[in-house]
Amino acid sequence: MLIRIYVTMAIVFIYSMLKTRRALHMLQQNLYNENNRYLKWVWKNKKEMFTNIDIYGIIFVSLFALCVDTLISYYFLALIIILYGYCLLKEKKKKKEKNKKPLVYTARIKRLIATLILLHLIVCALGITVQFILVDTKIDFPRLCDSIILLSVMSVLNYYVVYIAYLINKPIEYFVYRHFEKKAKRKLASMENLKVVGITGSYGKTSTKNFLNEILSEKYNVLATPKSLNTFNGLMITVNNSLSKFDEVFIAEMGAYVKGEINGLCKLVNPKYGIITKIGTAHLETFGSEENIQSGKMELIEYLPEDGVGVLNRDDEKQKNYKFKNKNHCKLLWVGIDTKDDVDVRASKIKVNHEGTTFTVEFKGDKKKYEFKTRLLGKHNVYNIISCLALGYELGINVEHLQRAVGRLKPIEHRLSMKNFPKFVFIDDAYNSNPEGSKRALEVLNMMDGYKVVVTPGMIELGDKEEYYNKEFGKDIAEVADHVILVGEKQTKPILEGLKEKGFKESDIEIINDVTKAYMILNSMKTKKKIYALFENDLPDTYNEK
Repeated sequence: MLIRIYVTMAIVFIYSMLKTRRALHMLQQNLYNENNRYLKWVWKNKKEMFTNIDIYGIIFVSLFALCVDTLISYYFLALIIILYGYCLLKEKKKKKEKNKKPLVYTARIKRLIATLILLHLIVCALGITVQFILVDTKIDFPRLCDSIILLSVMSVLNYYVVYIAYLINKPIEYFVYRHFEKKAKRKLASMENLKVVGITGSYGKTSTKNFLNEILSEKYNVLATPKSLNTFNGLMITVNNSLSKFDEVFIAEMGAYVKGEINGLCKLVNPKYGIITKIGTAHLETFGSEENIQSGKMELIEYLPEDGVGVLNRDDEKQKNYKFKNKNHCKLLWVGIDTKDDVDVRASKIKVNHEGTTFTVEFKGDKKKYEFKTRLLGKHNVYNIISCLALGYELGINVEHLQRAVGRLKPIEHRLSMKNFPKFVFIDDAYNSNPEGSKRALEVLNMMDGYKVVVTPGMIELGDKEEYYNKEFGKDIAEVADHVILVGEKQTKPILEGLKEKGFKESDIEIINDVTKAYMILNSMKTKKKIYALFENDLPDTYNEK
């Protein structure tokens, strides 16, 4: 009897931990419930919270507990093993699938796991204690079944249990957070000659950061925040773990979901230089309005000291027309392509093909025109490059070295990078799709001489305008693509409407729920032309459709 009870308890506990892993993954991807992101995700995905397996699991466990003293309990134990064994096999299969951002077992996640294990132990103890007080003065092992039932209930409510553990750990995390914040500020304060550059915008931040890193490395020892670590925690981790006394420039990518967030990041690292990339509608849902996005991004320039330097885009109306609150703001350098007058750095004669982009650059005060060449694709990358050239030129790097650095720039993974596959050319623009970025990506695809395919799940976090922008995206796709593969039936409905409204052939539209199937479709296509497949956006794991 005891073996049956222990086996059942172990199975239920393992299943609960499997759900815990998924819940922790979603908590981490939703920035540990910053601005209630995790709770909003749970509300939107209620069906994932309560599955048929959970319901059957509670029924089988309860029946097992009622019949634990009889032979029929073996039958229910077998059902429990089959049910949860099936879940284990499914989880093993899922582990082979590559998440866009897998769960990272940070110290914070490990503390949450410890708290969750403690909560499970407390529930087990509670089951025994209640039985002891209310039912019998003698604890016998069959009564452990009360604890098994409670464990199965916890597995059903697992996403909420994880939130409870998050709340329990919140005071601890606050003190840990403050400790590392003070440590980072002390370290930065001790490096008086360090040049700190902040980069923000709606999109293009990571690309611009990497470009600037390459350009400034011509003259300085540079440290840039790695990958997309652009949150307060990310900056703290970079400063505390990576910044050394030999670094002369620190480039801080700054991301934000709400107004005031950039200002908080500035207070941490105190930038003297700042670059604003294109301001658009990314994260409109969390910012609340386009005006909030505009002022939220411009907080970086507002924060810079009077002897600082800000780089702005004269072709971006949101930057050009911004009314500065700080009248004694820093020196401003303007860049542009379409605007010919009143710019410090201007690019012209832009030519793009599958090998890269060439363009001419003019620096204010220099009558010469300089030719630049890069392997990067698209006009939007030229904007990012000339913003970096403006600051590099200001910091004393000569044009010859700027040209050399731009020639070395590599396409950034998932941001219009190109790979040759046996059956098609893969144009990877998987990260951070938005209305402006999607148009630029389609412009690049349109320049390719071949059979053009768009693979996309659409755009997210655009608030009330999400459906509108996705429908417009569908219309834009119809003007360029020969074939369309939509990923996620529910998510892509507005795109489908836009395609149909433009008269796009339904026979050239395919809808799938797993992006990996797109590769099979592309490999099976028969056409005499070379196939160019644009993978535009890859939704985070929080948006996976079952």
